[in-house]
Amino acid sequence: MVCTGIQPSLRRLVLDASRTREIPYFLLPSISSRPFSSSHTQRSRIGREAIAIPPEVTLKFFDLPKGISRSRNPDTANTAVEVTGPLGQLTVPLPPYVATSQEDEGKKLVINVEDPLEKHQRSMWGTMRTLVQNSVAGVSEGHVCILRLVGVGYRATIETTAITKKPEYPGQKFVNLKLGFAHPVEMPVPLGVTASVPQPTRILLEGCDKQVVTQFAADIRRWRKPEPYKGKGIFVNDETIKLKGKKAK
Repeated sequence: MVCTGIQPSLRRLVLDASRTREIPYFLLPSISSRPFSSSHTQRSRIGREAIAIPPEVTLKFFDLPKGISRSRNPDTANTAVEVTGPLGQLTVPLPPYVATSQEDEGKKLVINVEDPLEKHQRSMWGTMRTLVQNSVAGVSEGHVCILRLVGVGYRATIETTAITKKPEYPGQKFVNLKLGFAHPVEMPVPLGVTASVPQPTRILLEGCDKQVVTQFAADIRRWRKPEPYKGKGIFVNDETIKLKGKKAK
């Protein structure tokens, strides 16, 4: 055998084998080197949308202090944006591959990434845009969570003191829940969240940080998750559940 130094490609070998009928023709798509999808990579539909900045909201970009040890995590933030509004102030760390630009004299904020074709950057593009959007909406309008208590005897009240919990900051309030347990259920309200009870079976949570508000709502819901047989439990916002039939004995 004489080696010519030129090796044929896999696709050429497969085509030659199909002509001599060594490989059935219908097996060619499964063993050829042609990619399964030939569609072009799409940009993030959420990340490419501009964020409207209200007149009462201001943005401030600054560099974060560099740590002593370098992190290998590509999402380690080196810059951050400080969002200030009438309801509070929030800070959103930005990864190094995220770039921001303001348009229309600061009325719109556009978020981009360095390489939209890179999978991780493209997946985080919409996430970072949503985090900044939630911060802008939080300091200007605020975020709201409504909890519904469905069950016989389920009640909620707001107390200034608690028996089983100690206050973490001055003036902290507690959500007292009556959910059929023999022991009291007292939930301390996190800092930056305002809790009220317009009705005995309704809890209204308000705050500028959406993550803190929804996490506190999830902590309350965990005490009585909605069950599918009688429809009892704690429901968050417009949450619904499909009821099941009775268990056969």
